[in-house]
Amino acid sequence: MTGVAVLEDDETIRNYLAALIAGSGEFDLCSTFASAEEAEKAFECGACAAVELMLCDIELPGKNGIDFITGIKALHPGVQFMMLSSFDDSERVFGALQAGASGYVLKNTTAPRLIEALQDLRRGGSPMSSQIARKVVESFQGSSAYRSPQEELSLREREVLQSLAKGHTYKDIAAALFLSVETVRTHVRNIYEKLHVHSRSEALRKAGLR
Repeated sequence: MTGVAVLEDDETIRNYLAALIAGSGEFDLCSTFASAEEAEKAFECGACAAVELMLCDIELPGKNGIDFITGIKALHPGVQFMMLSSFDDSERVFGALQAGASGYVLKNTTAPRLIEALQDLRRGGSPMSSQIARKVVESFQGSSAYRSPQEELSLREREVLQSLAKGHTYKDIAAALFLSVETVRTHVRNIYEKLHVHSRSEALRKAGLR
């Protein structure tokens, strides 16, 4: 099962999330943390090697959740973060997304919807509460400068995307570009995040390759 960790300073909420994840039948609760500093130590010593997804609060004692993600994402790019916060202001929302969070849901999200959001995150999606999604949409609509979708990608990401357009498998792409299959998967996930899509077909269509 997919390994999940929780970073939340409120003990009641932390215990609720732990019970929800552990009882889901789909996710393996690896660890829970009350502070960013505690979670950082666990990552540094290798105790979080099985963590693939992480629910993360923003307002924490000491280092906040956004700064925590910035540091961990640089060292463990494969870990996918979803913010779980009471705040829906633009500064925190875009700060979290820029730091590397792939999703942002509010704490009033129902238990079934929260599990659905984790499922979406696992599939490479970017789950967001409706209020958060509206802010993201409004931000794009308010931007005057237009850039083609492929301009958002790095050279390597464009190479991977073009290989996908030719129908190559991850293994084929890895061999052609002298990468590991896991690195190819990371590039594909980054492509999805940058293009704001959830599948290969959507990415190719948005990039004008299909």
